[in-house]
Amino acid sequence: KKINRTNIYQLLRKNENLSRQDFVRELQLCLPTVTQNLTELEEEGLVTESGSIGNTGGRRARTYNMVYDARVAIGLDITRNHITAVAVDLNGAVITRIRIKCRFERKDAYYQGLGKLVEQVIEEIKISKDKILGVGIGVPGLITEDNQRVFYGKILNFTGATCEEFSKYIPYRTSLFNDANAAGFAEIWTNEEIQNAFYIMLSNNVGGSLVIKGEVYEGDTLHSGEIGHITVIPDGRKCYCGQKGCMDAYCSASVLSSRTDGNLAAFFKLLNAGDQDIKKEWEEYLNYLSIAVNNVHALFDCSIIVGGYMGEYIEDYMGDLKDLVKNRNTFEDNADYLKACRYKKEAIAAGAALNFISDFISTI
Repeated sequence: KKINRTNIYQLLRKNENLSRQDFVRELQLCLPTVTQNLTELEEEGLVTESGSIGNTGGRRARTYNMVYDARVAIGLDITRNHITAVAVDLNGAVITRIRIKCRFERKDAYYQGLGKLVEQVIEEIKISKDKILGVGIGVPGLITEDNQRVFYGKILNFTGATCEEFSKYIPYRTSLFNDANAAGFAEIWTNEEIQNAFYIMLSNNVGGSLVIKGEVYEGDTLHSGEIGHITVIPDGRKCYCGQKGCMDAYCSASVLSSRTDGNLAAFFKLLNAGDQDIKKEWEEYLNYLSIAVNNVHALFDCSIIVGGYMGEYIEDYMGDLKDLVKNRNTFEDNADYLKACRYKKEAIAAGAALNFISDFISTI
């Protein structure tokens, strides 16, 4: 019975305006079973009638849709100088977004601000608080298996920070998530065709997330996928981690935005305008990125998704990146496995929220 209910709901997630006969045909179920489950889902507010189809000469068949905002989750993306908050519906769509400038501090005033920001998001979407599934908080740090504590947080100097700290003024279920793992989860959750992938997060720091069979693989000691700290140039530039030559020092978005006073959009505006110095910087950046991409593909032989802050701009340059990568490919003369991200913005916040959405849908 649970399997039938789940399959009916999942079919609605992928298709709109389905009739009961559509469910019978697609799922090979009998009509009474379909009718009973649709009635129950309607009573719970998860499904609604959307219209009817059929000839005017006979009885028209009713059609159904899922209620996208029957439940909502909130996601936060914490960085050194900004906080982004989003609300995500049951279909994974971002229905509102707020971004504020706020320097991170482990102080009560900062955590009060987080609580106020969450309430502001909820007020904007005008939804009752009992429909909020939880608040996911994406942070640039490594998180314990129970999603409750930062055990490595060098970027924000917040090793040891807890979910209890962050959620002091947030009256909902709350969990912490590594930023790259959150973004990688968002990409896979919205694209069921990809089951195995490596997500490269090119933001102000470089992160990575390895997804196997739709699940984030965190590793034996919970720091799998940390591509930002593979060596691309032996004894090269100093990385914030203390080592030299890490990918982070060559491929973070801040490497580019540092040329334009921290404004990544301004960098690409100059690049598109033909600025030769900027063009040289970009070509060097792509070359370093191609080294890292090829190394990851040689190890995992799976789709590689490029995202993070660079996700908003990288799609126009994927051809150039693929040319560099395929020239390094030992086994094929192509880079078809390389893809631009779907979430061009707010992947971290959305992914943190989607963990609650995914958990809820698994109970239907």
